[in-house]
Amino acid sequence: MEDAKSTGPKAKWWSRPAPGHATRPEPDGPSSPQDATPPADTPETAHISHPAHLDLPGDSGPPSPEASPSPGAGPGASPSTTGTASPGAGPAAPAPAAQPMRPLHEPDEYSTPPYGEPGPWAPAPPVQRPVPTPAHGTPVPPPYAGTNGAGISTAPAPGFTPQAPPLPQPGARSAQPAPPAQSTQWLQYDPWGAPRQPLTHPGPPLGADGGSKKKRRGSVLVGALLLALVAGGIGGGIGAYVERNGGLTRVELPQAGRNDGGRAPDSVAGIAASALPSVVTLHVSGTSEAGTGTGFVLDKSGHILTNNHVVAPAGSTGRITVTFSGGETARAEVVGKDSGYDLAVVKVTGVSGLKPLPLGNSDNVRVGDPVVAIGAPFELSNTVTSGIISAKDRPITAGGEKGDGSDISYVDALQTDAPINPGNSGGPLVDTDAHVIGINSAIRAADGGSGTDGGQSGSIGLGFAIPINQGKRVAEELINTGRATHPVIGVTLDMKYTGDGAKVGAEGAEGKPAVTPGGPGAKAGIRPGDVITEVDGRRVHSGEELIVKIRAHRPGDRLDLGLTRGGKELSISVTLGSATGG
Repeated sequence: MEDAKSTGPKAKWWSRPAPGHATRPEPDGPSSPQDATPPADTPETAHISHPAHLDLPGDSGPPSPEASPSPGAGPGASPSTTGTASPGAGPAAPAPAAQPMRPLHEPDEYSTPPYGEPGPWAPAPPVQRPVPTPAHGTPVPPPYAGTNGAGISTAPAPGFTPQAPPLPQPGARSAQPAPPAQSTQWLQYDPWGAPRQPLTHPGPPLGADGGSKKKRRGSVLVGALLLALVAGGIGGGIGAYVERNGGLTRVELPQAGRNDGGRAPDSVAGIAASALPSVVTLHVSGTSEAGTGTGFVLDKSGHILTNNHVVAPAGSTGRITVTFSGGETARAEVVGKDSGYDLAVVKVTGVSGLKPLPLGNSDNVRVGDPVVAIGAPFELSNTVTSGIISAKDRPITAGGEKGDGSDISYVDALQTDAPINPGNSGGPLVDTDAHVIGINSAIRAADGGSGTDGGQSGSIGLGFAIPINQGKRVAEELINTGRATHPVIGVTLDMKYTGDGAKVGAEGAEGKPAVTPGGPGAKAGIRPGDVITEVDGRRVHSGEELIVKIRAHRPGDRLDLGLTRGGKELSISVTLGSATGG
């Protein structure tokens, strides 16, 4: 069923619908004669007085009072149109003439929309809701019997009964629509709105709070003020943080505060702090070569102990410069040197405030004792490394570049795993009391001692130091006399012997006897061809080892030797003699 649909020309949004031809289907039931409306002027035309009945999309609002039907319509009548008589009805009675309709507006001589002729400039209308009055024949749902959100009931007033719209009598040709009923039910109904639901917590009726509105308003103002103050404080804090720290996205990593506290004296840091002021770096240059090594201060007179191979490049005309740990430099001169012990003493003059490094006792050292090595490896001054004593009484030989054996040094060394590298030579090996127990002198390299650039390779944890007891004796002799003495037994050894022990040769150098007549060995009964196998109860496996063990003593010391002669084992005692080293 399509009620109130116009079959004539479609109305424009800017004009009210004019009378036209319209047909309606048969009403649902017969209407009484008293409900009929007066007939229209013409038998074929039905007057439509309200645009809502056309259900136009361009309808702009509710019906105007000026378009109301004749005053004869009942108060409960709703707008309607006349249609064709239902089948079976009697002949239609002639309808009385309708009252002439007065124009709603004065004629517009300029034909200006919305009441004149349409103009081509008119824009498309906005979408609007239909008028509140429901279309004819559309059932109106009952109002929601709830509250309006504030606790007030929305039920219709008592005694109100909705009235159905009047239907035309059979045979009626036309009728004037009746004005809409002024009912709160019609005014509250909105078919486009969702039905209202009761609130979960409905508030008190409107107006019931009385003067509490002012209190709430004051509370709101106070709350807003407090919120503004808090926000301002937070904003100020953030702004200060951004200004001081360079932004919110800048990364600030946690860090411990500065600690100027000292270290335990027996820690590596404490040992280094105590020993470093006494350690120096030597820069040596000669006519054909140059080198860098390390030394340490022996006394306040300016004597410095180092290795012979460190100062050897200077020769008799070279230059030696000493650089102290604080960066001060001074010229140095050689006081004495000895290639057999690989030790040398140089002296600086005109330097005050020197701090001698205390000397320890190498006889007190035990395997596993912690040690610290200080030097200038590869010219890196004030380098500190640490380790332990790996072994004692390691017989080592170094030198021999001349080929005649005059530059070979024999050392009964302390072995350490503290990293020692080229440039550490002559530097101190100190114990946990920061006392010198050795002079760093040699290393064992994995590739035989040569690096990829032709120089010496670095440490593999096999470093060797001259025991300070031996170094002290030699240093004192070099300072006092300029030369060091070597303990000897007065025999010539066969260095090509491959058996176990040290074998006395058949003859000496340049055709001299292998056993010096009147020397310590001859007095003890040593003969050519004897094989010495022990020194003070310790085994000897080679000629170099015998020399090392003898030089570990002072001239005049008495030693017990074990030897074999013609398959027999013998024991003899020998008092060491003295020879001047070079």
